[in-house]
Amino acid sequence: MSTEAKHISVCICTFKRPTLLRRLLSELDRQRTDGLFSYSVVVVDNDFQKSAFPVVETFQGSSNLDVKYCIESEQNIALARNKAVENAKGDFVAFIDDDEFPSSDWLLNLYAARVRFETDGVLGPVKPYFGEGCPKWIIKGRILERISHPTGTVMRATEMRTGNVLLKREIFDDSDNRFEPEFGRTGGEDVWFFSKVIGKGRFFVWCDEALVHETIPPERWKESFYLKRFVRIGGLTGEEVRKKGLPGQSLIRVIGGFGVYTIMLPFALFFGKHVFMRYLVKSAYNFAWLSGYCGYVMIRNRDD
Repeated sequence: MSTEAKHISVCICTFKRPTLLRRLLSELDRQRTDGLFSYSVVVVDNDFQKSAFPVVETFQGSSNLDVKYCIESEQNIALARNKAVENAKGDFVAFIDDDEFPSSDWLLNLYAARVRFETDGVLGPVKPYFGEGCPKWIIKGRILERISHPTGTVMRATEMRTGNVLLKREIFDDSDNRFEPEFGRTGGEDVWFFSKVIGKGRFFVWCDEALVHETIPPERWKESFYLKRFVRIGGLTGEEVRKKGLPGQSLIRVIGGFGVYTIMLPFALFFGKHVFMRYLVKSAYNFAWLSGYCGYVMIRNRDD
């Protein structure tokens, strides 16, 4: 491992989540480095009213951590991510969402995995954090659980995201390697970014030890939230597969999935609400995928 200390810019894109942003900054202030790297933070406020500024200003007054505050006045997550990249410094760029918070060795584990596997970037797990009062069906149904991998697994573009990732800063030296604004209101800008750079020969691995948690607030405790989310993602994915193709997406697989989940749906009721909701959202995703593939996206813009 090189004795030369590297620098990581931790990038946060935020929109009207002051309480969650405050917690995230507090946890970032306690990151271990073991002398292997230094780090700073870039906060991009995607609210033209500057709602995140008081939080950042207060934090700056009580912490020695270098935090740069920027504004992207157009509400578009892709533009916000690009703004963060433009203001990042050093050798690496890390992305973490404003509703997440990391373990104290988060950055250290990402960095160590990047060095160990000599990769262009490292992706880590995001596990849900349920507050008091969260309905049991959400927790038992594991609707928010994401696929995990052994550390060192090479990732596919369809599994990549920006919620917990460390990237070589040099990736962005190519001006074409940016997040597409056309996905800024719908989501999916991260998958298409990674599809592009992986197509250019970059590769990324998984680090199961680099854990962050995603806070699940009360507004995400409703059945309608998950139905809308899966319908939106399914419809947009199907549309993009029809237009451009997407590795790992198969029309036959989706048709089969829709049939299986829909047939099983009435029987799932006998096993509890958590099982029923898991089958319902999967059925809804596949139906919306097929609808998007045929040219009709039922829900386009995200509201979460």
